[in-house]
Amino acid sequence: MKIILIEDVEKLGGVGDTVTVKDGYARNFLIPSGKALPVTPGNMRVLDSIRKSAEAKALRELKTTRAMAARLAKLELVTKAQVGEEDRMFGAVTSSDIAEMIAEHGIEIDRRIIDLPEPIKALGIYNVPVRLHADVVATVRVRVEKAEET
Repeated sequence: MKIILIEDVEKLGGVGDTVTVKDGYARNFLIPSGKALPVTPGNMRVLDSIRKSAEAKALRELKTTRAMAARLAKLELVTKAQVGEEDRMFGAVTSSDIAEMIAEHGIEIDRRIIDLPEPIKALGIYNVPVRLHADVVATVRVRVEKAEET
């Protein structure tokens, strides 16, 4: 059965795509859940308005993420870490820690979009990429300093 997708469906397509799926999948899941419409002349006209609104929404999201990327690029996050002999850190700075530090500056992001291949385990300054959108990657400076000994 040929259908028009109204929402993005993983491993099937995006908004406005016309795809062919098995009849049962379309009738029992996609159409009742509001994720798709059957291909008819009337729905083909609806497809144009769906595509236009999806493009406008994508453009708004891209503009918002670029503004957020500019705010993130201005940040320099500072964290204090306990160190032992030869300035070796106890523990590490993870993407969750970085997300919390960003949240302290009023920007809520998910830790999973922080592209930190492995936790930071040494003192210094690091440039950490944050993937906000498929086309927008911001870089945040993270400075790990030695904590004051008491």
